[in-house]
Amino acid sequence: MHKTPAAVVSSAFFLVGPGTVAVLVPYVISGWRVRDPLPDPVMLPLRALGAVLALAGLIVLLNAFVRFVVEGFGTPIPVAPPDRLVVGGLYRYVRNPMYVAIFSAVIGQALIFGDPWLLLYAAVMAVPVYSFVHWYEEPHLRRRFGADYERYLARVPGWWPTVHPYRS
Repeated sequence: MHKTPAAVVSSAFFLVGPGTVAVLVPYVISGWRVRDPLPDPVMLPLRALGAVLALAGLIVLLNAFVRFVVEGFGTPIPVAPPDRLVVGGLYRYVRNPMYVAIFSAVIGQALIFGDPWLLLYAAVMAVPVYSFVHWYEEPHLRRRFGADYERYLARVPGWWPTVHPYRS
């Protein structure tokens, strides 16, 4: 796929996919109403941490989407996958930066708004996300990219970033 169509499709998917999971659903759950389940001296640093997590999630997510277009010549959508294995940028540190970013954004919102239901949402969401990665994405990438993906899989953790970047 060429970069321009990939960028357009990726942008639309960004709004629909992650926009729904990380913004719309948390809004529906929490109404983005600030609650105070704990005293202010405890909630203030938690809210600050939440803001950092939510902002970091957005930045990582945007970076990962751009990486698919620029490096992979494709999109994060399974029906229009990248032509090349994406292993640059944040993908050098963790195999699933998009999912990690979405979880970060949701957990960040839980802390900002003091809403434990958003933490439950993140925990429930982890089951289908992990299942999709384990039973669809990884086997598909093995078939599509073979030994290159196997090397990457062996050296880069899936969910917790490493401090040692991957070098292909």
